[in-house]
Amino acid sequence: MLLYDTLRSGNAWKVRLLASLLNMPLERRTLSIDRGDLARPEFLAVAPMGHVPVLRLPDGSHLAESLAILHYLAQGTPWWPQDRLAQATVLSWLSFEQDRHMKPLAQLRLHLALHRRGAPDAEPFVSHAAAARAALAVLEAQLQRQGEDGWVATTDAPSIADVALYPYTCMAPMGSIALAPYPAIQAWLQRVERLPGYQPLFPGQPERNLSIEERP
Repeated sequence: MLLYDTLRSGNAWKVRLLASLLNMPLERRTLSIDRGDLARPEFLAVAPMGHVPVLRLPDGSHLAESLAILHYLAQGTPWWPQDRLAQATVLSWLSFEQDRHMKPLAQLRLHLALHRRGAPDAEPFVSHAAAARAALAVLEAQLQRQGEDGWVATTDAPSIADVALYPYTCMAPMGSIALAPYPAIQAWLQRVERLPGYQPLFPGQPERNLSIEERP
């Protein structure tokens, strides 16, 4: 399968992380926003929404949106639970990730770290930071409820909810959001990173998860 991504996309990292945890090989086609690759007709022909990630499946069809791709890849694996209530719980945390968690954290990382435009003590970043901390507080409380070895949606095994929530939580410090006040989150991040097959943002270079260097 072929994954269209960009170098630093947190959403594409979710897909590459799950594929690596599943020992599922993916070919990457890394595009450049700065070059205008995402607006080119050849990309829009396979990605009508105009953004990454997009996964080309073995039959030649294409699937967009990180959570849809995670759901597709996880079918028939332990990363998608069999119990209906557990499945619904995973979906509820996926909804939380998209609606309340990712948006403020991604905006802070994009503008303060990657584009380096704006100041943390100015709007809209003050509001983004408040929303990000509120979302992290919800995640922290859930992980505390799940216990020392628990996962976000389940207590006995990780699911795609953990994969979806990991990248932007991990990269929160890039947007001036310290993780020190969230001990359960810090322990959970370490559990994810100890999983067999864990893949950092830059494969083989875990020290670059929070890097702003432009080299591949």
